Amino acid sequence: MSQHIGRFMPQIGIAVCATLLATCSPLPPASHALQGIHKIQHIIIVMQENRSFDSYFGTYPGADGIPRDAAGNFTVCVPDPEAHSCVKPHHDPRNLDYEAPHSAAAATADIDGGKMDGFIEEAESIRWQCTSQVDPNCTGANRADVLGYHDAREIRNYWKYAADFVLQDHMFEPDATWSLPAHLFMVSEWSARCSSADPVSCRNALDNPIGVDPSLPNQPMPDYAWTDLTYLLHRQGVSWKYYVQGGVQPDCIDGDVACTPANQSARTPEFWNPLPYFDTVRVDGQLGNIQPLDSFYSDAKNNTLPAVSWIVPTFAESEHAPALVSDGQAHVTQLINAVMQSDAWSSTAVFVSWDDWGGFYDHLQPPRVDENGYGLRVPGIVISPYARQGFIDHQTLSFDAYVKFIEDDFLNSQRIDPAKDGRPDPRPTVREAVPILGDLSKDFDFSQQPRHTEVLPLYPGAGAVSIG
Repeated sequence: MSQHIGRFMPQIGIAVCATLLATCSPLPPASHALQGIHKIQHIIIVMQENRSFDSYFGTYPGADGIPRDAAGNFTVCVPDPEAHSCVKPHHDPRNLDYEAPHSAAAATADIDGGKMDGFIEEAESIRWQCTSQVDPNCTGANRADVLGYHDAREIRNYWKYAADFVLQDHMFEPDATWSLPAHLFMVSEWSARCSSADPVSCRNALDNPIGVDPSLPNQPMPDYAWTDLTYLLHRQGVSWKYYVQGGVQPDCIDGDVACTPANQSARTPEFWNPLPYFDTVRVDGQLGNIQPLDSFYSDAKNNTLPAVSWIVPTFAESEHAPALVSDGQAHVTQLINAVMQSDAWSSTAVFVSWDDWGGFYDHLQPPRVDENGYGLRVPGIVISPYARQGFIDHQTLSFDAYVKFIEDDFLNSQRIDPAKDGRPDPRPTVREAVPILGDLSKDFDFSQQPRHTEVLPLYPGAGAVSIG
């Protein structure tokens, strides 16, 4: 775990909540000058790795989880071609899981025209080829991994956040493929490959927008010429930072069987840190806004957090298999504790999600909005002093909803729209305007008294058995 654990400890004398996990403190009086969504002055997107909704919240009470019959028995049984049988979902108590393929081809196979029954076949299909667990088209998974689910016994803090704040049970990856395109959609609403610095030259590229493997020597670097959200933020004077935890990132370029994990830092453009490749970021002189994770903790402590933040982990704390589930949860908890113990808490919304499904089972067929997605369902959690308590949001969402919320809060609802933003590109869809996309403001009650903080232990131990 990172060196920051334990840095932000609750002060002696803080009021104690009626919970075994949380230490709580009253908030300062809320400002009445701002109304509605504009009470949120800090938006923080925490993006973890490779978990489906059913693998983490498939048995969460009230959520659209793994289907059951009237007696409570799972009605799902996913075909296992090797065993000539099928496998039902089951509790997975392990802290280390091995995932399955999660490329665009794997997404198509898992979904199987809406049957949602390709997960074990994908896990088994190329397992024999693999010498590494770091490729999105590779796997060490077996039937126990992809059909297993966790609950409060393994991810107690995540379930606590869901119970005390907001759980989104129809959050879909914006694109039906792996990490790099998902992170591109997170900051720009598109995944493309460009032949020049002219955004008109960009062409849709769902699975491999980079075109080359930057971990290899003497490779040309990609040029992301299309418009990203930071362009609009910079133009309107809205502060932003992209915090990168130093270490390594696991994914290879899509289609490779194995590779050596590449180094990751704020100065290393790669799959989880694509912004340095964007022309807009370089031309606007914003490369300095991509900072190491240490800066996030300093900014939280010194009350200098920007209006918009993205946070990406290093491999060891990402929950990307075979990283430990407990270390990923501790990393996210530490981030949230730091925010809660800062002056920014009273005006902050934290959105936590996982960038793709990692090959793990989910029963819900994704809606189709254009040629890129949506992809499979992933967990989504909202944590804020204005978040509705214990609310399950059933709206159809994707990471596009984060961009839309940022635009509604800080940009007077301007969209990344090539017809209106001054930088025309041939993206197939203005994603924020898709009619099916829900509105994240419904996860908040801006008339309520701001919520108390909940500082949770990083390693909380096992919670209760889920009952579905």
